[in-house]
This record gives sequence, structure tokens and C-alpha cells, in this order.
Amino acid sequence: MRTPSSAPWRYLVLLTATWLVIFLLTRSTLLFTHLNEAGHAYLSVFGVGLIYDLSFLVYAALPIGLYLLLCPQRLWRSRFNRWLLQGVLALSIFAMLFTAVAEWLFWDEFGVRFNFIAVDYLVYSDEVLNNILESYPIGLLLSILAVVALFLCVVLRKPLVQALNAPFPALRQRLVGLVGLLLVAGLCLQFVDQDSPRGQGGNAYQRELASNGPYQFFAAFRNNELDYTQFYSSLPDAETSAQIQGELNEPDIRFTGKEPMDIRRSVTSTTPARQPNIVLVTIESLSGKYLGSNGDTRNLTPNLDVLRKQSLYFNNFYATGTRTDRGLEAITLSMPPTPGRSIVKRIGRESGFASLGQQLSDVGYDSVFVYGGRGYFDNMNAFFSGNGYRVVDQSSIKESDISFKNAWGMSDEDLYTETLRLADTDHANQVPFFLQLMTTSNHRPYTYPEGRIDIPSGNGRDGAVKYTDYAIGRFLEQARAKPWFDNTIFIFVADHTAGSAGKEDLPVQNYQIPLFIYAPKLIEAREVSKLASQIDLAPTLLGLLNMSYTSTFFGRDLMLEDTLPPRVLIGNYQHLGLFDGKDLAILSPRDGLRLHKDALGESREVPATRDDPLIKRAIAYYQAASHGFKQHLLDWVPDKPQRVVQQD
Repeated sequence: MRTPSSAPWRYLVLLTATWLVIFLLTRSTLLFTHLNEAGHAYLSVFGVGLIYDLSFLVYAALPIGLYLLLCPQRLWRSRFNRWLLQGVLALSIFAMLFTAVAEWLFWDEFGVRFNFIAVDYLVYSDEVLNNILESYPIGLLLSILAVVALFLCVVLRKPLVQALNAPFPALRQRLVGLVGLLLVAGLCLQFVDQDSPRGQGGNAYQRELASNGPYQFFAAFRNNELDYTQFYSSLPDAETSAQIQGELNEPDIRFTGKEPMDIRRSVTSTTPARQPNIVLVTIESLSGKYLGSNGDTRNLTPNLDVLRKQSLYFNNFYATGTRTDRGLEAITLSMPPTPGRSIVKRIGRESGFASLGQQLSDVGYDSVFVYGGRGYFDNMNAFFSGNGYRVVDQSSIKESDISFKNAWGMSDEDLYTETLRLADTDHANQVPFFLQLMTTSNHRPYTYPEGRIDIPSGNGRDGAVKYTDYAIGRFLEQARAKPWFDNTIFIFVADHTAGSAGKEDLPVQNYQIPLFIYAPKLIEAREVSKLASQIDLAPTLLGLLNMSYTSTFFGRDLMLEDTLPPRVLIGNYQHLGLFDGKDLAILSPRDGLRLHKDALGESREVPATRDDPLIKRAIAYYQAASHGFKQHLLDWVPDKPQRVVQQD
């Protein structure tokens, strides 16, 4: 009796072969619907993809194989076991079909197979589940998948019966088979990971298509935090220190750090400080491409197009990442996007920083984070309350005061109404306010109150963008009637763009976002083309206030003269980039170093070494940021007693 033709092995092969066919169809569908982006690299996509598919199947087969190969013959022949194995086949087919559809929807949203974003979605299942229920006909989809799974079970009925009725092997043969399965799993663990054999660099679509979604999901679940010094290229501490201080050596500053790579410095203003109110609105997914003033012809942003002419507007401004938590991290902490999780979500290490809110609270502001959703999502409540803010979110507001909400939170109108109330209260108490908002309406399922704009609710991103613009226009119109308006700076900035997918690991054009600074009685309206980043917003704002303070910010004051080389920092959870306005340096795990020449044009990728000046600049930022985080060099250290703001 040959073991491979015995009953347990035949069942296991039938089960995994069915999964393999579904994986193949998923990859084929994604490839042939994205041929323009992925090209015709069929051999590498399907060849490497087969390795990942088989690796996942080996891991998935382990628990099933353990049961099958240790199952005694009497149990194997029982009616219970036959029903159990038929049920496992049916449920697994349904699960794989469900996974295939989920991968399609995930790809449509992010342009990648499952990654750390999918892991986060699993953690915050309430919001995500409600979002899915409001965005897609889930009942219909599940019914179709159930029918297809049932049909496949009927098709596979004959080979299933043959497998169950095949000769049953002796214990020794089953143990040999189990040992063999464990050895293959060990080889997969040793030689197959997130980057090998699919590699790094080149066409990102090809690399993602060659992946296996479930494999990438579990790999991201295991590796959602990366230690910089372990995975990335580094420079000697003294060289990194000199490089990063050169990047931050603005006028009127004095470095006060006591060790290498400590960027703590004293910023001194030669002009008397002022204390206007501040409303900083972080807008969900507002890409600059939607602005009519940038050439869009759909008239989605009439209010923002007018506001651009009335504001200090930055037209060459970039987000650091592709997720909300990355945008909040950059704006609040003025930090590059360190690898792995954002600081916002590093539970237990998300607080105690010299944040923008902490700096303003220290000089008497009421610093408040105002979120349209529930602030436990992405660990926002813990992050902001631990960094100098008090938090107001959807759960803080009476249901009777919320006119509309969806899976992600209350409408932008309701958020702005609450903001006006908070501002009125602080103004009545003669307390300057810093209100940092995070909106939710420009997010799938793209629903909002009916009758506000000429696009019905729930019809896609265009309507959500236009409603976002409408709510901003309404908010400013109401604010102009307030006694505190003339002494208030309004800032509107996106958390990230609406789409991050591209042929490259870090498609620079997909990180560009708008920045409006509006204060008609305080700040001159003009357009600025200086290359700028979200991490520059905090020091620029404090510069507009003429504040003297101790800074741990990696950003620069954009209102100062151009004395430093241009740069923006962009990244995702794995790849870290520095763009100087022309070329892009990319740092990747396992000491990967690359350059993209003419990154906004032909974007020609070439290998690089640590001796390249642009690579050195990138290493300096990310090495210093990771070291500063790890060694608590970015923590808040008050140099004078804090003022206590009385609240009603």
C-alpha cells in the first residue's frame, strides 16, 4: 500500500487542491483586470505565486493533517467522521471563496493583497463590519458564495467518496507522512517569507500579484512592528547625528541634546509671541486631484477652490503615509513614518511625547482632539489623551445632537457643530483654544445627509468629496459670525490621499495632498510651492505664533528662508522614503537600498549604496527617529510649571 494513495492523503490532497484552484483563479482575475499596471510577466507572477500558495497550503494542512494522520481506523470509518470531513470540505470551500471576494474588494481599495491594514481591520471589527454592511450587498454576496460552494461540493462528491473509501494506512505510514509534512513546513518557514522569493523593488503590482493573500495576512499579523536597527541600513551614530542636525539647523535654534541623535533643541523667536485660537481640521482622504483649482472639471470643491485664493496655500505638500494614523502621527508629533505600526497604535508607548498639543497646552491653550467617530479606533483616544489633549469623540456627544451617522461616525456637519460649541465655551471663559479635528465623511460607504449636494448619498467617492467641501463651506460661514473668528487660524489638511496603489513601492504622486492656512485678519493669502511635508506643519504653526519652545520635531518651519535642502518623508509600514523634489531614496528591510531617478517622471529604479548622499539623508531621518522613540529622546520634558486651564 502506497501512502500517497491512502485515504487520509487522498482527502488532504483533494482539500488543498481545491484551495489551490481558487488561489489560481483569484490571481488570474486580479492579473487580467490589471494588465496595464502589471504588464505581461506571467511566468514570474504565476511561478512565484505558486510557491506562496503551496507554502500557505502546507501551513494550513498541518492541523488537518495532524487529525487525519493520527486518526484511528475505527474513527475514520465512522459516520461521524465522514460527515465531519464533508463539512470541513464544504466550509473550507466557502471560506476560500469568501477570501477570494474579500481580496478583490481589498485590492480595489488599496491595490495590494492582504497586508497589515487587513490585520488592523480585524482588530477594529465593529467599524469595519458596519462599513462593509453599509457598502456592499453582503446578504446577496454570501448567498451566491454559499450556492457556488454547494455546487462545488456536488462536483467533488465522487472524488470525496473515493478518498474516504480508499485503503487505510498503518500507523507507521501515517507517522512517516506527518513527519514529512512537518519537514516541508520547516523548509517553507526557512526559505519563504514576505519578501522572498517575490523580492523587493521593480513593479509593485507584479510583486503583489505573485503573493498569496492569506499568507500575507498571517505574515503581517506576525510582523506588524519592525525594529529599525535589526532590519534597515544604519550609519555610525556620530555620522547620523551630524547628518540629522544639518537637516534641522534652522536660524535661531540651539541643539541641547546630551547624546548623539538627540535632536532636542531650543527654538527662539525674536518677535513677540501671539496667542490666536487655532482650528486644525484633518480631512479624511482628501487628494489634491479632486480640487477644481487643480484641474478637476466635476465641480466637487467649490468652497475649497475659493478658500485657496484666501489662504496661505501649499501646492507641493505631501502626506507621510497612506493611513489616518500615519497622518495624525506626522501632524501631531512631527515624526517620519518609522517602520511597522505608527506611534499612535503602539499600545503602551503611544504617550508622553512633546506633541503639538502638549506644546500649546503648556502656554495656556485648551488643546482638544475632536473626532467624528469613536476614538478607540486606531487607539486615538489613548494617543491624544496621553499627549496633552483632552478628547471629544462621538461617544462624548448626546445622540440627540447627532443628525446623521454611519459606520465610521457622525457627519462632518455634526462634527463642525460640536467644534463651534467648544470654541464658544472657551471664548466665553477667555481661554485660547486649539481644536484638532479628524473628519470621517469622505470614507466608504460615502454616506451623508440627503439634500445637501446634488449627488445622492452612498453613490461613491465623488459625492463624499463634494459633501466634505459643502460641510467646510458651511462651517466657515457659521464661524465668520462668531466673535472669536478674526483671532482664529483655520488649517485644513488631508490625513492622506484617496488612493495609494501604484507600480512602485512608494509612488510619490500618490502622497500629495493640499494644505490651507486661513486667517484673513492674521495671515497674508498667497501660494507657496516649497516642497513640504506633514511633519513640517507643527513647527510652521508654532512659528506663525512666534513661539519660543524646546523642540523634538523632525519638521521645519516653512515660513523661514530656504536654507536647507528640500525633502519630504514618505513611507508605508515596510518601505521608507525620502524625496528631494526630483529623486526618491527608498530604504527596505534586509538593508535594501534603492533610488528612483526622476520619481515624478519616468521613475527609473537603480540600486544604491550607503555612500549615496540621498540615501544618507534618508537613513539619518529614519535612524534618528527610531532611536529617539526607543530611547525616549522625544518625550515631553517641561522646562517650567504648566499653566492650568480651568474648564467649565
